[in-house]
Amino acid sequence: MYTGYDKMSTTVRVNSKIKEEITPILADLGISLSDAINMFLHQIKLNDGLPFDLRRKKITEINDGYGSYICEQGHVHDYSKFNSTPKEKKDDISPKMYASAKEMMQDILSEKSE
Repeated sequence: MYTGYDKMSTTVRVNSKIKEEITPILADLGISLSDAINMFLHQIKLNDGLPFDLRRKKITEINDGYGSYICEQGHVHDYSKFNSTPKEKKDDISPKMYASAKEMMQDILSEKSE
């Protein structure tokens, strides 16, 4: 069968674990790894580049007032769970000073009973 393309053999180094994981997927689709690679190469030609966006992830700050952000790996670091008061309001809170540990404990216990 003539496909219009001359075929050649090439060697591709791939991660053995990912190859092991995708081989059953490709088999379910009825294609070989070689077919999948050829499809990928055709997509590069059709798209005049990779068939997906390729870019570095940036740190994205979440403007929640708690200093939360999304890191380069895409994980959300949500500090609202740890900080009960947003940054802007924290500046308004003045720390209490105590003359002794006993005075501090009395103040803490009185706040709990309120």
